[in-house]
Amino acid sequence: MLNPNSRYYRIATAVYVAPDGREIVYLRRRFLPAGAAMPLLAEVEITGGDRLDLIAARVFGDPEQFWRICDANDAMNPFELTDEIGRLLRVAVPTFEG
Repeated sequence: MLNPNSRYYRIATAVYVAPDGREIVYLRRRFLPAGAAMPLLAEVEITGGDRLDLIAARVFGDPEQFWRICDANDAMNPFELTDEIGRLLRVAVPTFEG
């Protein structure tokens, strides 16, 4: 159902049975890892025009892996990560355990 590169790929599904008997399948909650505890691959300094997808493309070779940078920096709002020129962003070593 989900792409293997998705942050939700290894999240289990559950079933909610509605009052009318319909079964609704949904993804369970994804708990964010503690960014500071993730092994560091690199630190990237934000420059003018940087976007998370561009940084992910440079570091991981895949712009859709931007969420890994969000996780490593405990970001709830990804856009805030590139707001400040000169900010150092943590880039964690990708993990694929499940």
